[in-house]
Amino acid sequence: MRDVTDFRQAQSVVLIADEVTNITVPGLLLEAAVQVDNTRYLLFLTDDVIFEESLTIVLIDIRHGVKEVVRIGQMWATGIFENVSISAEQVRFRFLGEGEWVVEISSAPRLRLPFFSDPAGVQRAPGWQKYITITYMK
Repeated sequence: MRDVTDFRQAQSVVLIADEVTNITVPGLLLEAAVQVDNTRYLLFLTDDVIFEESLTIVLIDIRHGVKEVVRIGQMWATGIFENVSISAEQVRFRFLGEGEWVVEISSAPRLRLPFFSDPAGVQRAPGWQKYITITYMK
């Protein structure tokens, strides 16, 4: 953990097979890690913030570092990361709301339309490309 303050999200260094990498990701508690392929991993992290927990989803490449960061959360809403189901194409889980979140990872960047591509409660950096596609199913 590094540089956690009241105004900055905690950061953690990634360990793979008990070896330290040079990859630092936002988040404090590792909820789940999914190996996507030989070099990429999908990490699910939380910050242990009572009454306003958010989920940070990070796609990393062990050769190139962080590829994408996506957050799910809302002010004054508490989510519990649970019921994780992993298949070859997607990761399903429950977090906020009564529905199910679905995450799919593409091998190449896809077109992203800002303001229209993601369900409510999803935040990501501005841009026109994405590797992580998130849907919410009620």
